[in-house]
Amino acid sequence: MTNKAAKGRRGSIVAMIKGTQADYLINILNKIPKRLRRKVLEVTIDMSSSLNLAIKRCFPNADRVIDRFHVQQLAFDAVQETRIKYRWEALEEENNAYEQPRKQKIAYQPEVLPNGDTIKQLLARSRYLLFKQPRLWTREQQQRAELLFTRYPVIQKAYQLSLGLGDVFRICTSKEQAFKRLALWYNDVDTSGIQSFKTLSRTVQNHYLGILNFFNNRATNAAAESFNAKVKSFRNAMRGVRDVNFFLFRLVKLYA
Repeated sequence: MTNKAAKGRRGSIVAMIKGTQADYLINILNKIPKRLRRKVLEVTIDMSSSLNLAIKRCFPNADRVIDRFHVQQLAFDAVQETRIKYRWEALEEENNAYEQPRKQKIAYQPEVLPNGDTIKQLLARSRYLLFKQPRLWTREQQQRAELLFTRYPVIQKAYQLSLGLGDVFRICTSKEQAFKRLALWYNDVDTSGIQSFKTLSRTVQNHYLGILNFFNNRATNAAAESFNAKVKSFRNAMRGVRDVNFFLFRLVKLYA
């Protein structure tokens, strides 16, 4: 299901259309009278090429805004990819460490850190703290983050790059300010040597015009994304949908 938030002169509208094929979207959106489509001034979308083409064709006067949360999610994914890489290495090291004691018929004791985690537990249990700002960490997460970053400075650098990209959207108030801050962020990524962030950096550069359009009105489709998440969660809780009409009736009762 595709969500698009469009803003015209009288406010915002949310359209929910099944499918993401450009031709299909264009056919659906072209059913809206052209005079109304020309009044749409801003549309928030993700980085999908099909969505960009559909919006460009159907709303010629609209600025296309790349939703900031899609950009930030890519940064989170890059951090997690770095963490997972080290977790697999820790698992392999532990497997190898078992071999020698096993040959000598000695019980193997993995290293236990001051917070009670082993190395592989530290890497596994650090997942959620890497999604948060440091000020939101619990005391336990603060201790775990100190241990993680001391042992794995590359993960700390990836985390800082993620926060830096988020600060562009949080702090900047104009396109010019955001453009300069992004340029500094590109430099930080280049010096970090983290491949996942280099890929993210190229992605941001390829879509920078749509990303910078966020600073026109700070528009997002967060409301549509939130509702879509609720629908998916409810569908999963019901283990799928057989009676569509009854499913829609339940949605109306719960969320309308």
